[in-house]
Amino acid sequence: MVETALQQHKRLPLATIIKRLIFILIGAGLVSVGLELFMVPNQVVDGGIVGISIMTSYLTKIPLGIFLFVFNIPFFVFGYKQIGKTFALSTLVGVVAMSIGTTWLHHTPQVTDDPLLAAVFGGIVLGIGVGMVIRNGGSLDGTEVMAIWLAKKTPFSVGQIVMFFNLFILGSAGFVFGSWDRAMYSLMAYFIAFKMIDITIEGFDETKSVWIISDRHQVLGEAILNRLGRGVTYLNGEGAYTGDDKKVIFCVVTRLEEAKLKSIVEELDAEAFLAIGHIHDVHGGRFKKKDIH
Repeated sequence: MVETALQQHKRLPLATIIKRLIFILIGAGLVSVGLELFMVPNQVVDGGIVGISIMTSYLTKIPLGIFLFVFNIPFFVFGYKQIGKTFALSTLVGVVAMSIGTTWLHHTPQVTDDPLLAAVFGGIVLGIGVGMVIRNGGSLDGTEVMAIWLAKKTPFSVGQIVMFFNLFILGSAGFVFGSWDRAMYSLMAYFIAFKMIDITIEGFDETKSVWIISDRHQVLGEAILNRLGRGVTYLNGEGAYTGDDKKVIFCVVTRLEEAKLKSIVEELDAEAFLAIGHIHDVHGGRFKKKDIH
């Protein structure tokens, strides 16, 4: 029986696998640094399984790395069944590396004893590390895996479920450490880490998708091509109200080119419909910028 392209499962090249594993290990190492050298010594916690592990370690005096591994085992098994083998194995590598890293760094002197600095810089380092792991196909926290499953069974989104879990965990820090300022520092660290995860996954160079509907589509397309150096694609459209045929210009630009594109549209057709959206990544095609004069 001949397998179709959809039925075939292509193995990743060995070089790609090695590259991903290296970045997962680096990301897990950064998370270990953020936890043991900044957050844990200052009683600042993160959300999810990591936050539960930090508080349990504080109460039992057992090294953090043990709880990071043990508490993630059920979610690792669950992720293997629900999401796939590659994700589960990548997650296992990241969790094991994080557990070893935190154990190894446990007796290393903390970088600062100021909880504010610990929350800010710990959140930055931890967020970059988690972002690197996620970008390379893994995870370091089981709550996201459970949230994906719960979102299918409840009317709540994955983001809402994760936020509910984390607010509960971060709020619990006030009871565990007997100080509500630690809960507030933890909340600060969580949001900093959350933002750094987004930046690490998406990158600093934000890319924009542009849709333009104009009767002067040919003139606008040539101007974008020649003055901005970006390729354009003409799509066929139809106005729902008038039934008229329309040409839709589609192109992709960087954040820094957005203002110039708007000025081109305003100059050549002030009545044109212009929509700009944020996109996470671009692959293939002819996105590479052409020379402009």
